Amino acid sequence: MFEELSLYGKVLENYDLVNNNTYRVSSICKYFVLPSSISDLQNLMRYLKETKFKYFIIGNGSNVILNSNLEEYVVISLSSLNAIEVHKEYNMIYAEAGAMLPKIATISIESSLTGLEFAIGIPGTLGGSIVSNAGAYNCQLLDYVSSVTILDDNFDIITLDYENITYGYRTSMFKEKKNCIIVAAKLFLKEGNKDESLKVVKDRKQRRSMTQPLEYPSAGSVFRNPVGDAAGRLIELCGLKGKCIGGAEISNKHANFIVNKGHATSEDIIKLINLVHDTVLEKTGVDLIKEQEYIK
Repeated sequence: MFEELSLYGKVLENYDLVNNNTYRVSSICKYFVLPSSISDLQNLMRYLKETKFKYFIIGNGSNVILNSNLEEYVVISLSSLNAIEVHKEYNMIYAEAGAMLPKIATISIESSLTGLEFAIGIPGTLGGSIVSNAGAYNCQLLDYVSSVTILDDNFDIITLDYENITYGYRTSMFKEKKNCIIVAAKLFLKEGNKDESLKVVKDRKQRRSMTQPLEYPSAGSVFRNPVGDAAGRLIELCGLKGKCIGGAEISNKHANFIVNKGHATSEDIIKLINLVHDTVLEKTGVDLIKEQEYIK
């Protein structure tokens, strides 16, 4: 199978995904494939459909918890699909799904376009960030997306305009459409001032460093904020800050972060997430919704 997969891009066998997820959890997959183009991705998906081999697609691994054993899976990375084009005359950026969101935001600021300042600190790819409708500082990505190009159920390329895309707080229609694969998107921004944008970014970077445990591996916020409240406040209220299971710990700096303090497993993280959910529900009556996806 190695030879067949190598027709569609670079292939690594029995690959440890420890550096492909932001929790830095060790997880071994059978094959790790990096398609070099959207066309290669199409052909790869058709091959996997024919062979019925299990697969999943990973971006920067910033919102996922990987099972420690994925030996039955082909893991597909879109990191080579990372083209970014600025069309200043239209205040528009086109980018492929594997492009990192902070890089897109940085390029937009350098081009004196405003709107994506909030995204500088979100360590995800464009594709994954669209799926989860990533956001910060009361901003969300899909408010700036004018169209999304996907591979449909037959792995044909189609483009969905903004009017045909439904989304909400930290979610989108793409979370339900498991067979659809985002390959690119167009972002429409506004004309801005580079110096003003850089001031905003500098201020928010300082705030993040003071309030978030950036010194440890994590996958960002574990739970969505309930309406009118904050998940971190509720978790802290329940006395869970600093709670550990194995190598996973509820951060003392921000209670809605779970960090890897050293050799945490996915099982450690899941047990801690379940403990938080059940404790908050029991003590406050709030049923927290998990942001992160567990790949079993």
